[in-house]
Amino acid sequence: MAFNVDYEYLLSLRRNNPAWRLLCADSAPLILSFLNRVFIEANEREISEPDLVEKLEDELYSLRDIHGSDAFPRAAADYLYDWAEPDKGWLRRFYASGDEPYFDLTPSSEKAISWVKSLAQGTFVGTESRLKIIFELLRQITEGSEEDPALQIKALEKRRDEISDEIERIKNGRLRLLDDTAVRDRFLQFSSMARELLSDFREVEYNFRALDRDVRRRIALSTAGKGEILDDVLGRSDSIEESDQGRSFRAFTEYLLSPSRQEELHELLGKVFQMKAVLETNYDGRLARISDSWLAASDHTLVTMRLLSAQLRQFLDGRVWLENRRITELLQNISRNALTLESLPEGDFMELDEPGVEINLIMERPLFVPSVKSRIESGGVALAEDDAETDSLFEQFYVDSERLIENIRGSLAGRPQATLGEVTAKFPVTQGLAELVTYMSIAANSDSAFFDEGATEYISWRSEDGALKRAELPRIIFTRSLNAGGAIS
Repeated sequence: MAFNVDYEYLLSLRRNNPAWRLLCADSAPLILSFLNRVFIEANEREISEPDLVEKLEDELYSLRDIHGSDAFPRAAADYLYDWAEPDKGWLRRFYASGDEPYFDLTPSSEKAISWVKSLAQGTFVGTESRLKIIFELLRQITEGSEEDPALQIKALEKRRDEISDEIERIKNGRLRLLDDTAVRDRFLQFSSMARELLSDFREVEYNFRALDRDVRRRIALSTAGKGEILDDVLGRSDSIEESDQGRSFRAFTEYLLSPSRQEELHELLGKVFQMKAVLETNYDGRLARISDSWLAASDHTLVTMRLLSAQLRQFLDGRVWLENRRITELLQNISRNALTLESLPEGDFMELDEPGVEINLIMERPLFVPSVKSRIESGGVALAEDDAETDSLFEQFYVDSERLIENIRGSLAGRPQATLGEVTAKFPVTQGLAELVTYMSIAANSDSAFFDEGATEYISWRSEDGALKRAELPRIIFTRSLNAGGAIS
């Protein structure tokens, strides 16, 4: 989409665009470096306020130690609240569940960070791979839009002949291998597109939220009846799903969540990251698990879409309930007034006060009365006895759910699914029944783990005294697209 980049447009963009405001901010180096580290590099979609405040406090402490105690005088929470203000728009502060607020990066901040990263002078600029991608995209557009079956068949036959020639050339021993330069060219193009695709998810989610706010605004300001409002909401919900962005996102998730595609992607990534030319590029190690990051980001976006849909339905139900309650109250008032008037004699049954002005004289106001201060007696406070039993406080232990999630990941490597029995067989239970309960909690909080009530499994472990313990559980099945407090693939 082309934009008319003239003076007035750029002036408006400089005043109103959050990304431009961020680049112009005095504390831009702090904001960009901190948000890039905790959100983009860590691939985090939402961080609780206490955790983010703690991370920023550590960052500020390090910077003050280098640049002096007056470098950043405000508290970490004050900086975060300021960055989340509407006039800034660099962070989004919201309540995901419960009373604890969360923060997420806005697409504008991610664009600003990406632009700053692009300023770094690259040691190698690949052009061949981009040109081939351009040709491939143009070919897909023309062939995919061709309505003449004969022309489509002709294009496919041409590609078939090219493949046949390539096969014959390989059979005759004439291999055409990519040299190291071509491999690095294509790998750098893959790295750039993989990161861009990951950042696109945040903007897709942001756009869905904008569409949701527009629907809510229309409902709140509408004076139409329930039927008209319902038709409008359903129509707009369909328009969100059928928009270009909605269709593209749905096609992406269907393509990526295919078990065969996941297997193919993992196999390709494994081969690529073993090549010598790729190892020499000093690539970001997270690229080897970029498919996991894509799955986590897409799952988070799908959860957001379902949550927005549920909240929109609840919002509409609440409005309809209030309208029905108001109508019922009006009818009840009319009935009560009619019954009251029925027993009155004929004649006037309503009186109106004569118009007048209410006068309040100054001297009618009461005099000031000082408040009585309560006295608190704090004497006679004695210390409690310190011989209470505290041994049980130190006997508690903690089951690390992240370790159990990694166990599930390890059991799912190269497999579409695994049962809890298979997971514990590969990673034995070390913390007894509490560890099994944590496994069940992970499965219960995920949409991609299943409880097979028709089958049972027996999980065994040894207690601290060496006794053999065994628990009978319904069969729990974990799949590759599991998300339980973190992406598991």
